[in-house]
Amino acid sequence: MRKLLVLALVGLVAQLIDGSLGMAYGLTSSTLLLVVGVAPAVASASVHLAEIGTTLAAGVAHWRFGNVDWRVVTRIALPGAIGAFAGATVLSSISTETAAPWMAAILFTLGAYLLVRFARPLRTGRVGGRLRGRFLGPLGLVAGFVDATGGGGWGPVATPALLVSGRMEPRKVIGSVDTAEFVVAGAASVGFLIGLGTEGFLLPTVAALLIGGLIAAPLAAWLVRIVPAQLLGAAVGGVIVLTNARTLIRSAELDGPVRPTLYVLLAAGWLAAMVLAVRALRRTRRSHAEAVATADAVPAADAASAVSTDSVAPAGDVVPADLAVTGTPSPR
Repeated sequence: MRKLLVLALVGLVAQLIDGSLGMAYGLTSSTLLLVVGVAPAVASASVHLAEIGTTLAAGVAHWRFGNVDWRVVTRIALPGAIGAFAGATVLSSISTETAAPWMAAILFTLGAYLLVRFARPLRTGRVGGRLRGRFLGPLGLVAGFVDATGGGGWGPVATPALLVSGRMEPRKVIGSVDTAEFVVAGAASVGFLIGLGTEGFLLPTVAALLIGGLIAAPLAAWLVRIVPAQLLGAAVGGVIVLTNARTLIRSAELDGPVRPTLYVLLAAGWLAAMVLAVRALRRTRRSHAEAVATADAVPAADAASAVSTDSVAPAGDVVPADLAVTGTPSPR
């Protein structure tokens, strides 16, 4: 029971992070399951089965709030499902000893990517235009494959790519990616079912993750208003990097002073990323405040200019009050 409560807490935290960033449910859940000793393929299979429920709830919520671009969903979901099915098949066919460092390497890379991405100012501007299918198809295929083989990665691959394109509002990027993930999670689960059988799913673990995720879904909307995404993304990236570095260091059989040195360097990099994230957040807020102040000052300046112009108007331009309303020409 204690282990199930911990897993439910893992699912809750992962969904809070995912709801705030539009990514990292699978990364967080898979990383913590690997830490407690779950086999890589079983961890990924269980997380994806739980994601069927969490992504369905998230997709419905995004749809009701108008955060879904169905054109993007239809063009990214099917290739994503194909990639996820292929990734699940690959991960199911290799041994645990081989899969553990492979999965840890993918998670480590994605965690480092989160550190780099959220250490810089987040792009929020939007440019017109439509995303083409020849961009969305390969993106979904790669994101789905990485998601299944790494136990997570759909959001970290798809969401930044769509944001960088600058052709969608951030809320619609997150909503469309989360909605499409329902199809991806289903395809990955089918692949794991074929490759591992029913014993590949830890049903109590799935239930605990699902319950925690469903509880966290409405709380994520509150969290996103309290904790800036800039800081949350950098913090989560550091946790993922340090946790999976442990598996990689063990696989490389690095002993002696090398191991603590690597941990110190990674921790220093995490600290540097957090400092840069704080600075980027302050710059963004300062720029936003200046933009708002400028926008408020322009109407005031226009009004003052209009009043000044009216007060110094030439006498010949003055219209009698009784004629100004009707516009009747002045009598000669």
